[in-house]
Amino acid sequence: MKRVITYGTFDLLHFGHINLLRRAKELGDYLVVVLSTDEFNWNQKQKKSYFTYEQRKAILEAIRYVDLVVPEENWDQKRTDMHKYNIDTFVMGNDWEGKFDFLKEEGVEVVYLSRTPDISSSQIKQDLNNK
Repeated sequence: MKRVITYGTFDLLHFGHINLLRRAKELGDYLVVVLSTDEFNWNQKQKKSYFTYEQRKAILEAIRYVDLVVPEENWDQKRTDMHKYNIDTFVMGNDWEGKFDFLKEEGVEVVYLSRTPDISSSQIKQDLNNK
């Protein structure tokens, strides 16, 4: 079984998120989504999510491409996650291109997928604020 992992906040879930999850799942048989906790988002990213961690987790668990959702509590857990979840392929959007190449040292393939054009959570939030 080929296991794939991706990371994110997945707040204000939109088509771009679904597209990323679908494409990530196509790279393997089992998709692990590591979801940023509210504390991690605030303390490390200075971001506040609209939906709580538990709400975002429930939404992700309802998506057919997602097999397991686990918490992301710090930047450094990625190396250990590769072994803890027996990961073969690490997937992120290409806005992170090159940032996670160090995971190749853990024996995983690192794939950066192109973003879905014309959609982002930041843009949605900005558009809503301008209405």
